[in-house]
Parts: sequence; structure tokens; C-alpha cells
Amino acid sequence: MSQRIVIDSLVFAREASSLQGELRIADLTRVLDLLADSAGYLAYRAEGKMGPRNRAQIFLQLDGKFSMCCQRCLEGVEYSLELRSLLEFVVDENELTQEEIEDDSKDFLLMQKELDVTVLIEDEVILALPVAPCHESCAMPDAGLGAAKVSPFSALTGLKGKA
Repeated sequence: MSQRIVIDSLVFAREASSLQGELRIADLTRVLDLLADSAGYLAYRAEGKMGPRNRAQIFLQLDGKFSMCCQRCLEGVEYSLELRSLLEFVVDENELTQEEIEDDSKDFLLMQKELDVTVLIEDEVILALPVAPCHESCAMPDAGLGAAKVSPFSALTGLKGKA
């Protein structure tokens, strides 16, 4: 795996810090089983800020192209990932209100002194990739061969009148 990027989530947000760079897709080891090819890079940008209730937040932006296996034809299908995610940190999950839990505009994580940004990025990619990727239109494997299929009983028709 590539070099770890570790931050203190509270300090990162309070100082309105930002990180940006690229990760090799081949270094995202937990994602590799979902892909047909591990070539390419994933661009990332993370920006910290303080949100409502004085909670630390990270705005995460991910952009990349992934080669996945089409579930219909088993050929490669390109999937463009353009993810924008707002993550808010809480000290205790019990402090969340029901409205906050149901709010889909952001996700909540427990505050961490040592947050591995690479692992966070990998988690977000896994959640964002489709479960069963497929082309908009493609043929099933062996679809062109079905028309020329010969019945296994066709040889018996020749023997039918000879007995």
C-alpha cells in the first residue's frame, strides 16, 4: 500500500487544512477484487472546517476512472467516480439527534486523533462503486453462438428409417 496519510480530525478541521493528491488504484488493496484492471489513479481532495454545533467536518472530493467487470458480458466496463462527501465527526454517537441520523447530506464518524485518510478514501470508494456494473447495452456471452446450435438428437433422425 502507498504511504499512509494520517491526520488528527479535530486539528485538521479547526485549522481549515486541506490535502490533495493522487493515489494509485493498484494501492487500494480492498478495492482490487471489485475491478477488472488496477491501472490508473484516483485524485483526491480533503478540506477541513468547523460545522454546526462546533463539530469538525471534512469535505472529501474523489475523481477517478475504474475498470470493472460487466455482469452481463464479462467484459471491462469503465466507471467514472465523481464523489463529493461531507463527513462530520462526533465524540459520541449518542449525541446525534434522529433528524441528523436521517439527514443524507452528510455522514457521521467518530472523532479520531489518528485518522488514516487513505483508509477513509478507500472506504468511500467501496461504498460508491456499483455492486453489479454493466454496459448500457451488451450481448450475453455466447449470444451469437446460440443460433447455430445443433440438437444432440439430430443424428438419430437419420437412423429412424433404417431399422
